[in-house]
Amino acid sequence: MRLEERMSKALKQVNNDRYILAIAVGQRADELSKGAKPLLEQNTQNMKYTDIAIDEIAGGLLKIEGLVDKE
Repeated sequence: MRLEERMSKALKQVNNDRYILAIAVGQRADELSKGAKPLLEQNTQNMKYTDIAIDEIAGGLLKIEGLVDKE
């Protein structure tokens, strides 16, 4: 899947708020760099931490706490 498609799905998970997505990806990438296990079922050995974080959020595997639904 292309990066644009993955980003679009991830943005939908955070109500299209790019700021929240950027913070969430950064925090998750930091956790992964410190040894946290990826939530993805695919092989992540050759993936960057930020790509793993984006895929986890886009797939709904990682929920963003404190996110208020605006509807």
